[in-house]
Amino acid sequence: MKKLKLGYAPTRRFTFSEQDAFKYKVQIREKMDSFGMDIDIVDLEGLNSEGLLYDDHINAEQIAERFKQQDVDAVFFPHCNFGTEDTVARVAKSLGKPVLLWGPRDEAPLEDGMRLRDTQCGLFATGKVLRRFNVPFTYITNSRVNDPVFERGFKNFISAANVVRQFRKLRILQIGPRPHSFWTMMCNEGELLERFGIELYPITLVDITKAAKHQEKMNSTEMQEAITYIREKLDISEVTDDDVRRVAALKVAMKKYATDTGSTAIAIQCWSSLQDAIGIMPCLANALLTDEQIPVTCETDIHGAITSIMVQAAAMNEAPIFFADLTIRHPENANGELLFHCGNFPVSLSVEDKPKMRKHFLFDDHAPGTHEGEIRGGDMTLARFDGDHGEYQLFLGKARGIQGPYTRGSYVWVEVNDWPLWEEKLVKGPYVHHSVGIHANVIPSLYEACSYIPGLTPDPVDPTEAQIQAWLRGSV
Repeated sequence: MKKLKLGYAPTRRFTFSEQDAFKYKVQIREKMDSFGMDIDIVDLEGLNSEGLLYDDHINAEQIAERFKQQDVDAVFFPHCNFGTEDTVARVAKSLGKPVLLWGPRDEAPLEDGMRLRDTQCGLFATGKVLRRFNVPFTYITNSRVNDPVFERGFKNFISAANVVRQFRKLRILQIGPRPHSFWTMMCNEGELLERFGIELYPITLVDITKAAKHQEKMNSTEMQEAITYIREKLDISEVTDDDVRRVAALKVAMKKYATDTGSTAIAIQCWSSLQDAIGIMPCLANALLTDEQIPVTCETDIHGAITSIMVQAAAMNEAPIFFADLTIRHPENANGELLFHCGNFPVSLSVEDKPKMRKHFLFDDHAPGTHEGEIRGGDMTLARFDGDHGEYQLFLGKARGIQGPYTRGSYVWVEVNDWPLWEEKLVKGPYVHHSVGIHANVIPSLYEACSYIPGLTPDPVDPTEAQIQAWLRGSV
């Protein structure tokens, strides 16, 4: 994945100390570097003698042009003293990227009563002018450079900006229409494009069948790597060598289609025509691709694919997602629920050293190609992008893995804070039975990302919106 680029535009105002502003410009940059985030920072060095944004119109144009040429994904305007609100607003408006606003807390006035920076006062001014320019922005509480709330807010903003940049460039490879009986998987393709810029690239099951059969005949490096991986990582005692090869061929064909079409996610009609065409389930192929950061959703769930990209991006693409049904309640735990699908969870999440590649347990022909077994528990985020009647929401909640009875397929039992509340919210919608999970707390960054996606409303159930905001302020 291409690194996120952050435009760094520290700002000062001429009436306050230039020396102190320069000092804080350096300190803030050093602090950002110490966070260890894998991002590229584009600064203002060379545009003027200070590498700072201050109040002249040419300065604003030069800064915006540098950030555009470098194709930054977000911009940070730390106020090293009062700052220059009009120049900040012009640059931010010109870029149209997520904006971070913050400034280091002032020290006590000098002995003679003079103040060097008045940073907080300037933040009030810039916030107002950004509103006048209709520029959405993220704000971190006025705090010291070494305060935990700055690090927390900065990292959360970077994750949110990563969600926004991948959401805005999202193209989904759609393999086949939804299964005819799955009305829940309806989506409005035109509205997704018009409102969010999300593109679908549809191909037929005939297309993917031909591509998979072509790969099956090949002895390519990609085929050999896929076959070797399956043999090394899974117990294949219940299937044949031909089954392994067909699954590998489907995986390679799907990845090639995604790469060639510039698609970052896939939604596939996983049953039942595909089984008639090539004699396997695509579940394990889906699992392998999801582990490679190309998430694949079942039953042609386009909204699920959108969710997958958002959740994966919120974790800075450092952890795999898993795509699950919310299936049945725990037999003993009133707040427990089964997250399950036929066999598509990433192999890397398995609790077994060698999970099984098996034949599907529901179909009459017992088509092979599922990855079965329990995945690890621990703390996780569950999310769902969905909508109807022209309104879109992002469901957000946290869960943790618990013990539960054995079942077939890929699965994990989880506990939430108040399952009846979750259930009511999910049934009343606009949601369905599909969700995306990840072993990371990405709720605050997904919540913040919605600020930059017009038409998408965050819908957190646990933590609540007030709790998320308090956490971002450093109040908890």
